[in-house]
Amino acid sequence: MLTGTGTMKRALRSGDAALAIEARGLVKRFDDTLAVDGVDIAVPTGSIYGILGPNGAGKTTTLRMLLGIIDPDEGVRRVFGHDRPHEVSRLIGYLPEERGLYPAMKSDEAIAFMGALRGLPLDEGRRRGRDLLETHGLGHAIDRQIRQLSKGMAQTVQLLGTLVHQPRLVVFDEPFSGLDAINQGKLEVLIRDLAAKGTTVIFSTHVIAHAERLCEQIAIIAGGKVPFAGDVDTARDRIPAQVRLETRRGEGPWRAAIPADARHESKSGGGHFWSFPVPDAGIEAMLRPLIEGEAGILSLSIERAGLHDAFVAIAGEAAARELQQDKGEAPR
Repeated sequence: MLTGTGTMKRALRSGDAALAIEARGLVKRFDDTLAVDGVDIAVPTGSIYGILGPNGAGKTTTLRMLLGIIDPDEGVRRVFGHDRPHEVSRLIGYLPEERGLYPAMKSDEAIAFMGALRGLPLDEGRRRGRDLLETHGLGHAIDRQIRQLSKGMAQTVQLLGTLVHQPRLVVFDEPFSGLDAINQGKLEVLIRDLAAKGTTVIFSTHVIAHAERLCEQIAIIAGGKVPFAGDVDTARDRIPAQVRLETRRGEGPWRAAIPADARHESKSGGGHFWSFPVPDAGIEAMLRPLIEGEAGILSLSIERAGLHDAFVAIAGEAAARELQQDKGEAPR
């Protein structure tokens, strides 16, 4: 469960203003299927927070419970201190996993319509919609119907409709799905800009790279449970930093200085790669025998574990394989 659960319990009792979303013990069943099993999450105001896990892990169900779209069977959740999220729906922008706009609507009208659902007057929504389309390079599409747009353009229109009422909390469910690399990069910039202005951003994803680049904190969901929630750095620190060593020679008396369980690869054409956790005594003690034994050090570095390795350590190999298989697939 969530690290620091005691802190979150106190926050739930007091309605901690430092948290945009707080939840404890969320459980949801669909018939005989336990989709979410005791999820604890605390999202700091103004942060970028990622919910990471393979398709079918319970990410979408968790988001819908947090936003009050569906109610949990057990547990409590609050949005900006309100235990009824609908009371603050005008402060929230939500881009669901299932994209959908009325095909006959023009782009600015579609944005205005989405804003009106959150209480924004239609005239103001149209004005803001045109401004947003111009700002995001779609000024030429203002008067086009949704059916006349490319898939990427239509996704951008729906994204802008999610933001037109200037929400304090934005929730994206698999926002990068279906976007090409250029538009994924633009979306990452947009997310950073929102957070820089104080907006809280939560997004779910099964692509670890997005979470690693963007998120300050994450929750890892696997099998409806949250085995970890907290800082990205804390997750990465679950695995010791690794020494990456390349030598010209592969054998010699100096070999005893390298841990016996180090991973070893021979490079075609010469050269040997070694990988092992940083020894408790550091690497200084091993350098002398390597140098004096003429191992031929070609490169030496110390690297922290990536978020993918942390995910494997926390959620397990099976969940990591599912995550890998999900790449390139439409989310479920």
